[in-house]
Amino acid sequence: MAQDPYQELGVARGASAEDIRKAFRKLAKQHHPDANKGNKASEEKFKRLSAAFDILGDPDKRKKFDAGEIDADGRETMRAYGGGGFEQGGPFGQGNPFGQGGGFRSAEFEGVDLNDILGGMFSGRGGGGRGGFASRGADVRARLEIDLEEAIAGAKRRITFSDGRSLDITIPKGAADGQTLRLKGQGAPGPAGAGDALIELAIRPHPIFRREGEVLVMDLPVSVPDAVLGGKVQAPTPEGPVTLNVPKGANSGSTLRLKGRGLVDASGRRGDLLARLVVTLPATIDAELESFAEAWRRDRPYTPGPTPRGRT
Repeated sequence: MAQDPYQELGVARGASAEDIRKAFRKLAKQHHPDANKGNKASEEKFKRLSAAFDILGDPDKRKKFDAGEIDADGRETMRAYGGGGFEQGGPFGQGNPFGQGGGFRSAEFEGVDLNDILGGMFSGRGGGGRGGFASRGADVRARLEIDLEEAIAGAKRRITFSDGRSLDITIPKGAADGQTLRLKGQGAPGPAGAGDALIELAIRPHPIFRREGEVLVMDLPVSVPDAVLGGKVQAPTPEGPVTLNVPKGANSGSTLRLKGRGLVDASGRRGDLLARLVVTLPATIDAELESFAEAWRRDRPYTPGPTPRGRT
C-alpha cells in the first residue's frame, strides 16, 4: 500500500487545495526525472508524489480518503458493519458483535442473511470456512508514450496489455511525464473483484521543443536582414504557428517569450514558451552578399565578445 498521501506531500490534513498544489509542484520539480537522470530513487519518489496528488488534488477523492472510504492507492476500503466497528474481547466471545458459534447477537441483525449481504466476503480462499477474506484481483501496469501536444491538450488513446486486452483511455489536459492514470476494475479478475489498471505516462522527446519544468524552449532561426532591421517571423507552438516581432538589432541568444504556450503545472497554470533566436546565414553565399561582407569587414571592423550567461 502507498504511503499516506499527506505525509508523501508533507502537508497537514487541513491543508488547503492551494497548499497541496504548491507542495506537489515544489517536490515534483525537485524529483522530476528530467532533473535527475538515472536516479532511480528520485524516479520512484516522483511516482509516489504523482499518486499522492492524484488523491489529494481531486476534491472528491480527497473527501473519500479523509472519510476512510478509499485507501492511499485509491482503492475502496472495507468498512465495519453495525455503525461502530468490532468491539474488543476476542473472536466469537463477549463484547464481539458475533455471538457464540459465530452468529450475530445484535437484535438489529435478526432475520438477516449475512452471507447474502456480504456476498461471501468472509469465505476462505478455497471457497469455504472463515479462514480469511476473498482476495481482490492484482493490479496490472503499463507504460504509454504520448506526444507533447497530447500532454498539453489531452487526447484519447488505446492501449493493449500483454494479455491481449485493449482499453480506450483519456489522457487529461496538462498530463505530466511520469504521471500514473488509474483505471478502476480493469486489472486482473479476483474473487472480490478485479484489480485496477495503472498506466504510467511518458512524454516523448520533441523535435523542436525542449522541456525545462513548465517552460518550453526552442531555437528559432532568423535571417540576417530580420536580425539587423527587425521584422515579423513565423514561430511554431504546440497549437500551431504564430507571428513574432523580432526587434531591430537582435542577436543569436536573444529570447522572445510567448506567454501561456508552455506546459501545464500542477495547479493547472500554463507555463511559457521561450524562443531563443539563432541568426542564420543562407545555405549558399552569393557574390553580392560576399562583397557586402568584405566591405563591412574593411570599413566597419569589430570583434564580438562573449555574451555573459543569462543575458538575452
